[in-house]
Amino acid sequence: MIETLRNQYNQAFTTERYQAMLDQIQTDWPNQLDFRIAETPVFVGRDLTRKMQQACADIIRTITAPDFKQQTEAAIPAGQRVPNEDAHTTFMAVDFAVCRNPETGELEPQLIELQGFPSLYGFQPYLTETFRAHFPISDTVSHLFGVHSNAEYVQQLRELVLGDCQPEEVILLEIYPETQKTRVDFALTKHYVGIDAVCLTKIKKDGRALYYERDGRQVRIRRIYNRLIFDELAAIPDLKTEFNLTDDVDVEWVGHPNWFFRISKYTLPLLDSPYVPKSYYLNDLPNGDVPGTAEELDKYVLKPLFSFAGSGVKIHVTAADIDAIPAAERGNYLLQRKVQYEPIVQSPDGPVKCEIRLLFIWPKEAAEPQLIINLARLSRGEMIGVRFNKDFDWVGGTVALFEQ
Repeated sequence: MIETLRNQYNQAFTTERYQAMLDQIQTDWPNQLDFRIAETPVFVGRDLTRKMQQACADIIRTITAPDFKQQTEAAIPAGQRVPNEDAHTTFMAVDFAVCRNPETGELEPQLIELQGFPSLYGFQPYLTETFRAHFPISDTVSHLFGVHSNAEYVQQLRELVLGDCQPEEVILLEIYPETQKTRVDFALTKHYVGIDAVCLTKIKKDGRALYYERDGRQVRIRRIYNRLIFDELAAIPDLKTEFNLTDDVDVEWVGHPNWFFRISKYTLPLLDSPYVPKSYYLNDLPNGDVPGTAEELDKYVLKPLFSFAGSGVKIHVTAADIDAIPAAERGNYLLQRKVQYEPIVQSPDGPVKCEIRLLFIWPKEAAEPQLIINLARLSRGEMIGVRFNKDFDWVGGTVALFEQ
């Protein structure tokens, strides 16, 4: 999107350089990278950056409203409410499709999803350094907001995750972390912050106290950096654990699980912004009909409210799809106006679509979330995601570099 930087990068690009970058990641973090890294960063100009920041300000206005918790009480599914919820989320991820406004012809963001949940906060600063080590990238662009260096960023991340605890008193919670596709992020989080990724099955419970084993000792857990979602637990119904997420325990959550539901697809119909496609709870539509005529049905995407990583999303919606959802279940589905991704990242054999995820932190004492870093994903498929981009190049995870 910054044409001069795109041209410079593409002229310098070779498959040998790209492979050398991947080899470095493998050397630094053996067998930890389990998802595709795209061949290029995304270079974002000031105008699109300004629009993305305006969109985020519109979202923040909603989630900081005094009645936001009241409006999102129904977002937390029965049986999945976790005690000791804090006043606001600790993390927020906001996903934008890069589109072209049909009236002005200008690039603009359109919100796809948002999450009150952490993403690749550990991996992204490392990935940016690695790109810069292997390709010529101008100092006029940065992956960061509000801080000027990776060292400053890591310091803020450490303070946020550790609070007043020692690293050994804090864990990153997952289920079978050694097999997760994002495990390279867990490794880098330990590198930067000093905390272990611990499987739910390894946690011991004594009354309201939780413990895990570290260096042959039982260590009391004071804080949990949560990377575990209920969807993953539901897929393992026979899992044996001493600690259940819904237990009332004496720990402080860094990213309380309830915020995963409150700030989610459930929030989309509550938002009002030119950069947020209109969304509707399916049970709010008169007689279950979509807005407008039946011919407009294909202009919407049907999404389950309580799903993760694109599971259950229908991008070619039919009346039969809606009819198949029982009336009692329609409150668990969302119709969201489709957006048209604009292929704007020029690869050697044609343009590629792009999605940018802006990542926020929200320290306990802060008035609102603070934008700090980002990730981006490139796609040639119908949707962003691994299963829609098999056997393509110039697709996968990357980072956006914003004009300063």
